[in-house]
Amino acid sequence: MIPSPLFRDPIYDGATDPVIIWNREESSWWILYTQRRSTEVRIGFSSIHGSKIGIASSVDGKKWLYRGTLPDLDFENGHNTFWAPEVIFMNGKYHMYVSYITGIPTDWNYPRHIVHYTADNLWKWKFESVLNLSSEKVIDACVYEIKPGRFKMWYKDEANNSHTYTSESNDLHNWENMGPAITDCSHEGANVFEFKGNKWMITDFWKGLGIYSSEDFYNWERQEENILDIPGKREWDNALGHHADVLVHKDRAFIFYFVHPIFEQEPRNPATCLLAAELKIKNGKLICDRDADMEDSCLINL
Repeated sequence: MIPSPLFRDPIYDGATDPVIIWNREESSWWILYTQRRSTEVRIGFSSIHGSKIGIASSVDGKKWLYRGTLPDLDFENGHNTFWAPEVIFMNGKYHMYVSYITGIPTDWNYPRHIVHYTADNLWKWKFESVLNLSSEKVIDACVYEIKPGRFKMWYKDEANNSHTYTSESNDLHNWENMGPAITDCSHEGANVFEFKGNKWMITDFWKGLGIYSSEDFYNWERQEENILDIPGKREWDNALGHHADVLVHKDRAFIFYFVHPIFEQEPRNPATCLLAAELKIKNGKLICDRDADMEDSCLINL
């Protein structure tokens, strides 16, 4: 059975914003995540900032080992903030698009950018550029190859009602801004994937995850039903699901998400943890039973 929680950060107990990718060099699965400093002193929103990118690895999808944080990402001096990595492998290289904030702010009133890195392995990253996107307050990149050699990025633009905006590229380095994609409500953490012959997007609108489908990656229709909007029954899964990544593997789909677990003795505890559940299609809708037993899941045999 897949454990619940799937993973807790052993340094700050603040794992959020996961992305899962196959590490070709180590022949294992890696989850890269925002290492929130949940157990640190909190002055305003200081503990949400100053975060590094944490690493958890697994050979079976069940047991995850903390490996530390990505080294040498800083391209300017000081203690800076890294959030919500997106990592893809393309043409022999890993590409990472990560949200970046200078320093450790105690409020939200600072610029945010998406920064591009490349690597030959998942440890040694080369800074490429700060992307010129739709505003100076953009976070939560998702990148997907929408047709051979054409890539689309979806991201949250906080300067534009916290809607999902897009850019496109032919080389993963130079991006053309394409305007908004999802504007029905404020949200973050868009994630796009293909499953069972359809194109899907999930977004975190802070009341669960919204689900959208598309035939062309441009025109999106929201389904009425949300997912992870009802707290689960598993240990540490008793709250809304947030900012997720989806792995489609062996014709099945698995969602990796984080929660702020609620504790009876300390309901405002800032701890977060990562969990996993399976996605399925029912009557044309994307559904998720977060309480389902995944003992026979192919996660065990990734």
